[in-house]
Amino acid sequence: MRTTWTLEDLYLGFQDPNLLKDLEACDGLREKYEAFTARINGATESATQLIEDYLDAIIHDTILLRKLQAFGHLTFATHSKSQEALALKNKVQQYLSDMTPAQVAFKVWLNTIDDLEQMALTSTKVNTHLFYLKELKDFNHHLLSSKEEVLISKLTATGSSAWETLQSKVSSQLVYEVNIDGTTKEMPIMAIRNLAFSSDREVRKLGYMAELAAYESHAEISAAALNGIKGEVLTLSKLRGFESPLDETLYHSRMDRETLSAMIAAMEAYLPIFRRYLLAKSRLLGNKGPMPFFDLFAPVTTTDAVYTIAEARTFIVKYFKDYSTDLSEFADMCFEKGWIDFEPAAGKVGGAFCSNIPSIRQSRVLLNFTGKLKNVLTIAHELGHAFHGDRIMSESILNTSYPMPLAETASIFCETIVRNAVLKDADNEQKLAILENSLQGATQVIVDILSRYYFETELFERRTDHPVSVDELKSMMISAQIRAYGDGLNHNTLHPFMWLNKNHYYYANRNFYNFPYAFGLLFATGLYAKYLEDSNTFIPAYDQMLKATGKMNIKQVCGLMNIDPTSTAFWNASLEKIKSDVETFEMLVAEFGKTQ
Repeated sequence: MRTTWTLEDLYLGFQDPNLLKDLEACDGLREKYEAFTARINGATESATQLIEDYLDAIIHDTILLRKLQAFGHLTFATHSKSQEALALKNKVQQYLSDMTPAQVAFKVWLNTIDDLEQMALTSTKVNTHLFYLKELKDFNHHLLSSKEEVLISKLTATGSSAWETLQSKVSSQLVYEVNIDGTTKEMPIMAIRNLAFSSDREVRKLGYMAELAAYESHAEISAAALNGIKGEVLTLSKLRGFESPLDETLYHSRMDRETLSAMIAAMEAYLPIFRRYLLAKSRLLGNKGPMPFFDLFAPVTTTDAVYTIAEARTFIVKYFKDYSTDLSEFADMCFEKGWIDFEPAAGKVGGAFCSNIPSIRQSRVLLNFTGKLKNVLTIAHELGHAFHGDRIMSESILNTSYPMPLAETASIFCETIVRNAVLKDADNEQKLAILENSLQGATQVIVDILSRYYFETELFERRTDHPVSVDELKSMMISAQIRAYGDGLNHNTLHPFMWLNKNHYYYANRNFYNFPYAFGLLFATGLYAKYLEDSNTFIPAYDQMLKATGKMNIKQVCGLMNIDPTSTAFWNASLEKIKSDVETFEMLVAEFGKTQ
């Protein structure tokens, strides 16, 4: 079994004749779409024929461009010094710009078509893509002129996209000298951050101090990138007629304010429950008050098992099979076929992600695996994304773009399967470790997500007035953490640089990529409860729901599972399940403490 992924099913390298052939094909996109624009402006053909031809063209070229984009992005993710990867990413951006005038012209022309539903009765292709076409038509309210859209497409390549690449490249290559056991050595930032998981309190504290010092040396670069990106976002959001970047995010998320408000209100109401967990863990670790930030990810027992990659595979495949053979066999295939890049390495980006690649009907999963149970659960999480991709890739590629809040549903659901299965056979000490991993993750997804949501809200407010300094960013982050964590964390040892190590802040087209994680956790928790009620009817309905996530809005998708996302009752019910885990954790902490 490979421990690094293979990209050979995409291309054999940057000089692969197939890659060069695909690039050559892309060189003709400008002329191809100019000709199509002329056809639209000529208006001599039937509307149905024009729509069908446009769909054929955009499907073919989207598959092609996403294949090239995936090769550049995935190569860069593990080799951030690769100039060839950067060059390919820039070329794809240029090709997308070449298509922009025709896409704008098509959207404007589509606005003149009043009988899409009637057309769908006689055209299978139109019917299959009816949601996609309606969404394009609706976006006309926020569409600028063709010249402006082309200019924006070109400028973002040297603006927000360039800032994002710079920040990702510099932060992934950041190294800092750390003195451990009397020996000073340079360590990559991801290795420094992984010290937070050490069982040794002094090592955790050392890692925390080194991380802050390393980020201090890098802060001005990231602050410049953040200001550049958020400034561009504010400008474009206003030009497109959105009240704010949050409203634009909700629009693209196919989600309304009522749903977001209901969820945020429920999360805030349950913050005291999460603070109880933090204080209980702090007591168990020997602290006399609120937890210092560097203890957030500390193991709570000496039996915190370490898994090899092979053991993690066996573990996950076994518990996935308890849910369904389809899921289990799919996960095993991902391990076997080299779809996963496991271990930290210099030049490799931090964190974890899954990239679905429709052109080859495959996915790739990036991890920074160190053997902890948390890492095993992360594998299950990312394989959930891949499984979602596998289900939805049976659809047209134009029906595979699901909104951010639904993006985390399958991943957290799969993580829950593994976590709950392990709990069944665990003794009290194992249960304590498992619940700790689960509640640690839930705290990140509810409490820390709220701090990020508060921070980004204030960041946009300040950026409308002026570029935000490093000192302001640090102060804003501390305030956001205090508001979210309350007395659960020691206010003297917070993390003022959390805006720097979260890549999501630097995605110009994914602002507020924080609340979708909370939506995913709570939605998946509610879905899992439904699965326990009736697994036989749930599994086929769930598969159909995953397939529909790219061609429905959030209310419609939730409706397929008889869920009302605008009701705080639904979110409260999911949070009650987490509250039950906190109560069990507190009980185990009390019992475990007596034996120490």
